[in-house]
Amino acid sequence: MSAPRTARRLLGRRTIAVLATAAVAALALAACSPGDDTGVDGSTGGGFPDDGCTHVTVATSSEKVNMLDALAEAFKDSPEHKGLKTCATVRPTNVSSGNAARYLTSGDDWPSDDRDLWPTLWSPSSTVWTDRVAAAASADLVGQPASFTRTPVVFGMPEPMARALGWPDTPISITDLEHLCQDPDGWGSVGKDIWGAFKISKTNPNTSTTGLSTILMQSYEASGKAADLTSADVEGAADFSRVFEECVIHYGDTTGNVLSTLYDETQHGSNGSAYVSAVALEETSLLNYNQGNPDSHTVQPGETLTPPKTKLVAVYPAGGSMWSDNPITVLGADWITPEQRTAGEAFAAFLQTEVAQKILPDYGFRPLDESVPLGKLFTANFGVDPAQPAVSLPKPDVDVISTAIDQWTQVRKPSSVLELIDISGSMDDPIGDGRSRLDGAIQGAQSTLGHFRSSDEIGVWAFTTGISSDAGKGIQVLREVSALGSDGEKLDSSLDDLRYAQRNGTPLYDSIYTAYQAMRERAEPGRINAIVVLSDGEDTDSSMSLDSLIAKIGKSSKEGGDAAPVRIFPIAYGSGADTSALQRIADATGGQLFDASDAQRIDLVFASVINNF
Repeated sequence: MSAPRTARRLLGRRTIAVLATAAVAALALAACSPGDDTGVDGSTGGGFPDDGCTHVTVATSSEKVNMLDALAEAFKDSPEHKGLKTCATVRPTNVSSGNAARYLTSGDDWPSDDRDLWPTLWSPSSTVWTDRVAAAASADLVGQPASFTRTPVVFGMPEPMARALGWPDTPISITDLEHLCQDPDGWGSVGKDIWGAFKISKTNPNTSTTGLSTILMQSYEASGKAADLTSADVEGAADFSRVFEECVIHYGDTTGNVLSTLYDETQHGSNGSAYVSAVALEETSLLNYNQGNPDSHTVQPGETLTPPKTKLVAVYPAGGSMWSDNPITVLGADWITPEQRTAGEAFAAFLQTEVAQKILPDYGFRPLDESVPLGKLFTANFGVDPAQPAVSLPKPDVDVISTAIDQWTQVRKPSSVLELIDISGSMDDPIGDGRSRLDGAIQGAQSTLGHFRSSDEIGVWAFTTGISSDAGKGIQVLREVSALGSDGEKLDSSLDDLRYAQRNGTPLYDSIYTAYQAMRERAEPGRINAIVVLSDGEDTDSSMSLDSLIAKIGKSSKEGGDAAPVRIFPIAYGSGADTSALQRIADATGGQLFDASDAQRIDLVFASVINNF
């Protein structure tokens, strides 16, 4: 029995279920790559050698993987390692902080078939997450977290945009950014009409430390406080935060997804101005971006990084920044052997040593030991100021954090979403658990209904050849795009009806373009406008080619001043899905491709899509 289940026994099944639901119900696992057993977020990591040593996995956020690899190598030569009875090999594996919290609280086994990759150590971006797991499950489960490095939360802006606001000489506050959001002239209010609307990117606070820190920073700003934030302060900041959310382009599950899109836009000549004006992110992610690693991936030996044509600079809000304090802890899980526990404790102790602390700045992290030089990365050349932030905002109590997350659910930018479901003959192919691709698509779509508010707009279209409707040839309208209201149960039933629909050809590209035109006509700046495409990606019957579709849907996203973009989020079904075509479609609109080839994770993939709106 795993430690989370042990915690359930200790606290009582009913109590833990209530706590878990209240604290982490919205946390969702990011999509995994097919056949990838290196990490639950589908990233590199793990891969233990057959070296006869004790294997220790560290579940960590993506931006620390490179650094922890280097620290693991240095650990081999440390007194802490030499004090062990047997050698130990430490490997990081990437899992976002919120997703790890969700799994540790759920009572389920760790989502990897390779038990070597079940973590001994956990290093989320912030003790916010260890606190939440301790409150929702058991303090014993998260052990004794100890921070070993830190990085502040900042707003990254393309340098010309920051200079237009007076950077670096004039302090810029979150209120200043809010005024730009609220001003109908957008960038025109500071003499830059050609840049269009002021657009911010933030991550979902249910899965991202940065997203969570940002909503707390908004509450600090609105309250005028720099410490002792209360739940009442958060509640009083609702109107302020609602305005701030209005200029969010969409909520990603990680900053890496947003930064990768910005990087691609920048490298292809638009300087990213059509995509985003400011990104809430950790300073270390900004440093990675400016080195040419926008998604903070594990840099492979011999890999060459190309810096962006326009760098991001760190705007440290005048009212203060929260810090990601990056703890590490040995988990209280029963899959951990005594040898792994001892080795994990030794590695955690090593991270506090001067030898380890000197490694941190090379990877864009600030050491806890302030006597350690920050080095060449922490300079204006890479967009940061080592003397900032001038004000540090403390982490509030757990109940305050819960209030902030609950409030965000109500004040976040509303969504207008069209789900476009492939019902062609190829969707009858099995996905490995007794279900067909269409079964998985239907059940996934049904599972998303609980993530929408009644004020969110949702529509559902199905497509195949041999059908038609007012929407167009090859399209059947199950529900027009409109406020969900109390129609969740009715829509759930309508989705079930798709099991009995006729199955013909796949006019994928034609259907996407029809849906895109419809959503463009009704898109509003005050909403996140999105199309979710559920398909195997195999077009057989379109009159339009893929290249023509890309040219048409990509045109508006490459033009500046688009205040109401429509982003496409394809979900690929089946091991034979044409992910290359679906990836191009997502990239053309600044959306993201999700992989649902693993039948066991379909519901989790859908939840991750919702987190990206």
